[in-house]
Amino acid sequence: MFQDSPRVQYRKPPVLEVICQLRFPTILSISAKEPAEFQELIRGEFPRYSKNIEKQPPKVMQGPGGMKVEEQPGVTNYQFLSADGRWKVNLTNHFIALATPGYTTWEEFAGKLDEVLAHFIAVYKPAFFERIGLRYINAISRKELGVEDLPFSELIRPGYLGLMADDDVEERAFLRTMQTTEVRLPGGCQLKLNCGPGMLKRGNVEDKEVKFILDIDIFMAGKVEMKHSAGALTTVHTNANRIFRGAITETLHDAMEPM
Repeated sequence: MFQDSPRVQYRKPPVLEVICQLRFPTILSISAKEPAEFQELIRGEFPRYSKNIEKQPPKVMQGPGGMKVEEQPGVTNYQFLSADGRWKVNLTNHFIALATPGYTTWEEFAGKLDEVLAHFIAVYKPAFFERIGLRYINAISRKELGVEDLPFSELIRPGYLGLMADDDVEERAFLRTMQTTEVRLPGGCQLKLNCGPGMLKRGNVEDKEVKFILDIDIFMAGKVEMKHSAGALTTVHTNANRIFRGAITETLHDAMEPM
C-alpha cells in the first residue's frame, strides 16, 4: 500500500486538482462582515472576489414531544481567485482552503499556502487548527499516456483494484467498481481513499474514456498548534506521496515520464 521512494516530477502528471483545507474553531467575525482586511493582504495574488451563502443540511434532534427537524443557517463562503483562475482561496468561519487544478510542485503549492496562512493568522488569530487536510484528485488516462493497449492491472497495484485484480474476470466486464477505504497512517495521519475506474465530465460534456480515479485525502485531526502546522503539512504531504507511489506500477511510473 505504501512505497518509500524519492519524490519525482512527471512530464505527464495525472493530477486533476489539489486542495489543502485547514479547519479551526468557529470565528464568528469572519461571517459577521466581509473580510476586507484579509482581502487587501492577498489581493495582489488573488484579485477576483465572490461570496456564496451555502445551505446547510437540517439537523434532526430528539425533543420532549419526539423528533424534530431544525433548519440550519447558511454558511458564508468567501472566494478569492487569481487573475488567471488557476489558484483559489476559500474562507468560511470554520475553515480556510487553497486549491488549484494546475498543480506542478509541492514547493510552489506550499509557498502559496504559507503566504495565505500567514495573512489569515495575522488578521483572525485562530486558537489552533482542528483538522489539516491535503487532497490529491488524480485521473489516470491511458490514452494520454500512450498505453491504451494495457489493462489497469498492469498500471495499478492489486490492492487498489479490488475485484478487478482477479485473473478470471475481464476488465470490460465491470460496469462500476469503487473502493472507499479509511486507514490510520504514520505520524498521526489518516487516509480517506476513493479509487476505481470512472469517466470525467468537463462542463456538460462527458469524456467517454474510462480513466482510473485515485482520490487521496490525507489529514491530521485533533488540536494542532499554530507553531506545529508547518510540520503537520509536511507529514500529510509525505504520506500522500507514499500512497500514490504505492498505488502505481513501474510501468505507469515510466509512462508518466519522471524527470
